[in-house]
Amino acid sequence: MEALPNVTSSPIIFLLTGVPGLEAFHTWISIPFCLLYATALSGNSLILFVITTQPSLHTPMYYFLSMLSTTDLGLSISTLVTMLGIFCFNAREIGFNACLSQMFFIKLFTVMESSVLLAMAFDRFVAISNPLRYATILTESRIAKIGVAIVLRGTLVLTPMVALLKRLSFCSSHVLHHSYCFHPDVMKLSCTDTRINSAVGLTALITTAGVDSIFIVLSYALIIRTVLSIASPEERKKAFSTCISHNGAVAVFYIPLISLSFVHRFGKQAPPYVHTMIANAYLLIPPVMNPTIYSVKTKQIRRAVLKARHSSMTKT
Repeated sequence: MEALPNVTSSPIIFLLTGVPGLEAFHTWISIPFCLLYATALSGNSLILFVITTQPSLHTPMYYFLSMLSTTDLGLSISTLVTMLGIFCFNAREIGFNACLSQMFFIKLFTVMESSVLLAMAFDRFVAISNPLRYATILTESRIAKIGVAIVLRGTLVLTPMVALLKRLSFCSSHVLHHSYCFHPDVMKLSCTDTRINSAVGLTALITTAGVDSIFIVLSYALIIRTVLSIASPEERKKAFSTCISHNGAVAVFYIPLISLSFVHRFGKQAPPYVHTMIANAYLLIPPVMNPTIYSVKTKQIRRAVLKARHSSMTKT
């Protein structure tokens, strides 16, 4: 039996795709994308700045929020070059190793965001169920260890998934269907058996975002039980209000992620632009919306932003 030619030993160039059928309007489409990226980068940078510079925000809740903003910045930067390169300059080519690197960092920051959201759910549970011991349970050293564990977890889970793509051969089309390198998208172009890759990819998804989502739900079940045991309606309302921002962050992360997974597995008959729009929303909505959610729903962040703005205006 003749062996399939393994072309991964020679340089491979993939072609990324913008919005299928709207190539003539890519320049115009680039305008809202530029605005979204500017919003994501400036909003998350501002969150990090005010948390770093305001001692009143040096608490566990805001340390976790700074982790969330860091992952959102990483997620935005991971796709910025290829996304705007396509829409602004029609630069569609990406090398195989560059594609794998981008894929790894996109997945890493996605897994890190899921992990941070789980840590934030635990933070809210401790704050509501055991407020007197909150500061002693979530010390700065423990939060630092949680941050290191989040990075190590993502790296260890995702490295085999990306490394296994090196064994694949790509014999025909090299045209990807997104504006960035997406794991299932790259596998579909292979002319060799990808069952191991699919199994490893699915395992990585289940053991990260899948497990995290289950524990987030369990955390909120415990939070609800604790809050309902509080006698005062005013205290119940106050306790629930501390979770609103986190609920919004969970929604804007998991809804696009679940939608993208369903479209890839069950939406094969959907128009190509549907896949593209959901794939872009999956990466852009959380970094854009999280700073807005926390700025609108958290008084301390609003006050810190206004204080920082007033301080900068006074200096000038």
